[in-house]
Amino acid sequence: MILIIGGTSGIGWAVARQYAEAGQQVLVCGRDLAKLPSPLPESIANNVQAVACDITDLAQVQALFAQLSSEVLDLVLVSAGFYYRDRFEQLDASTTVRMLNTNILGLDVAFSLASKQLLQQGFGQLAAIASVAGLLRDYPGASLYSSCKKSVIQLCDSYRIALKPFGISVTAIIPGYVDTAKLREINQQDVSKKPFLISEQQAAEHIISALAKRQAQVVFPRRMQWLIRLLNCLPSALLAKRPA
Repeated sequence: MILIIGGTSGIGWAVARQYAEAGQQVLVCGRDLAKLPSPLPESIANNVQAVACDITDLAQVQALFAQLSSEVLDLVLVSAGFYYRDRFEQLDASTTVRMLNTNILGLDVAFSLASKQLLQQGFGQLAAIASVAGLLRDYPGASLYSSCKKSVIQLCDSYRIALKPFGISVTAIIPGYVDTAKLREINQQDVSKKPFLISEQQAAEHIISALAKRQAQVVFPRRMQWLIRLLNCLPSALLAKRPA
C-alpha cells in the first residue's frame, strides 16, 4: 500500500491518482476529505481509500499508524505543507505555530512512526515534499517558509542516513512552482509570472520516476535548479528584494 499524507489535493493528489491509475492501492489522508473529487473517477475508485487526518494533530497521526499497523506499507509520502507569504506579510502567533507544526513537527512525527513500521517490515520508502525555497542560502529577512523547507530537506537527509543500513530509502522531493489551486489562490489566480511553472501531472511524473529510482533528492524542473544557484550568488540585499 502507498500512504500519502496530504494527498487530498494538489501535488499529493496528482501523485495518488497516477499511482492508482497504474493499479496501486493508495490511501490518501488530509484534514478535509471534501477536497477529493466526488465521486472518484471510475478508473481509480477501486484503488483509492481516504482517511481524515490532520498532520498537526499528534493523536490523529498516531491513530492513523495504529490503524495501519497490520498493513504492508511500500511507500509513505508526506505531501502536507503550509505556505504563508511571510516575506511580505507579518506572521501572527497562530500562523507561525501552524507553519512549524505542519512543515516540521508533523513531518517528523509521521516519519518517526512510519520508519518504525518500515523497520519491522524490513523494507519500504519514505519521501517528503520540500521546495526549491529550501535550497536558498540564509540571508537577512529570509522567510520562515524557506527555513521550514530547508528543515524538510535536512530531515530527509537524517532519516536517509539512519535507515539506509536497513534497506529503507528516503527521498527529498524539491519542486519549483507547480500550478496548483493553492498557488493560484495565493496569487489571485494569476500565475503568469511564476518562472518555469509546471502542471500537477508533470510534477507527479517527476516524483514517481524519482521514487522508482530511489533517488536521495529530486529537484525539478531543471531550469529552476539553475535559477536557485544563480540567486544564491547574489548579494543578500538583492536576494531579499526578489519577487515572491
